[in-house]
Amino acid sequence: MKIVIVCYPTFGGSGVVATELGLYLSRKGHEIHFITYKQPVRIQNLTPSLHFHEVHVPTYDLFKYQPYELALSSRIVEIVKKYKIQLLHVHYAIPHAYAAYMSKKMLEDEGISLPMITTLHGTDITLVGSHPFYKRAVQFSINNSEYVTAVSHSLKEDTERLFDVEKPINVIPNFIDLSKSNDTGKTIDKHVVASKDQFVITHISNFRPLKRIIDVLKIFEKINKKLDAKLIMVGDGPEKLKAKSYCKSNKLDKDVLFLGNSNEVDQILSFSDLFLLPSEQESFGLVALEAMIHKVPVISTETGGLPEVIENGYSGYLCPVGDINLMADKAIFILEDSDRHEKFKNQALESCKKFDINNVIVYYEKMYSKAIKN
Repeated sequence: MKIVIVCYPTFGGSGVVATELGLYLSRKGHEIHFITYKQPVRIQNLTPSLHFHEVHVPTYDLFKYQPYELALSSRIVEIVKKYKIQLLHVHYAIPHAYAAYMSKKMLEDEGISLPMITTLHGTDITLVGSHPFYKRAVQFSINNSEYVTAVSHSLKEDTERLFDVEKPINVIPNFIDLSKSNDTGKTIDKHVVASKDQFVITHISNFRPLKRIIDVLKIFEKINKKLDAKLIMVGDGPEKLKAKSYCKSNKLDKDVLFLGNSNEVDQILSFSDLFLLPSEQESFGLVALEAMIHKVPVISTETGGLPEVIENGYSGYLCPVGDINLMADKAIFILEDSDRHEKFKNQALESCKKFDINNVIVYYEKMYSKAIKN
């Protein structure tokens, strides 16, 4: 199959899932074309079956905000015609589904019919999409997709609650490549960030308010009073300066390491002992799954799709949003006993096996085949 994937090329969950999906499909022999404004971060090498096409937005003084959707839809039309594409798969409703629909209509004027699959990832529905300015456009894009998927049952329910959806929503969860659990090609060792006897606690996110970054620091603060630990903060975003200021004010500078965005997430997780994810909202929680594959138990909140990923009391613990005392207590409970810690680590890996990419990818392939056939 010849497939166009439209996504954000960033470190966020939707971009990671779209990229990993395309990489895996290309290895299975499908011809994959990524269309976005820069090369996705997880694509290192292009091949005859894996292509990247940049969306260039010309700058005109006439526009206060440059029209990315217009440039994207035009680029999609160009690539579809040049490579005889059979299917569009767009990730994130705004602006991708909207732009893809416009490209479909332009192609129809030239006698080309192309099915479109829209995958909903989370804030495109619960935050951006539900805003009055965008709601009608998002609803229109969903209802004009041949197929719609959501990454969790929780997100499906949110979408059906917030929008007048006419299309059935298929739940296809995010996935993980289990072969990463056996990856020994480490470029970072624990001794670079912590001493041999220290626990390494990790948080990875885009540092948006929904991630409750200060809660991460407060939980760590309580853990660190009882156990010798270091906190690694991976990512970047609007709450980073506030987090650094909190560390300085509370004398945590020496115990908290901010690494920024990183392409070495797997190496960092490979020596982590615990993962903190106290988010206010997560439609799936892919980063929790990425931690679990490296045998890292997760302390998280019981919100959104997280209970579909983390088994409470088995691969980690789920706690009410904002309950930093309970999250700290659960973290200490796991870490303070080495046998218990080892048990949780093994259970974390076992728990994520149902999300193996080999089990999940077939659902997309079946949908692709059905869409092209119809």
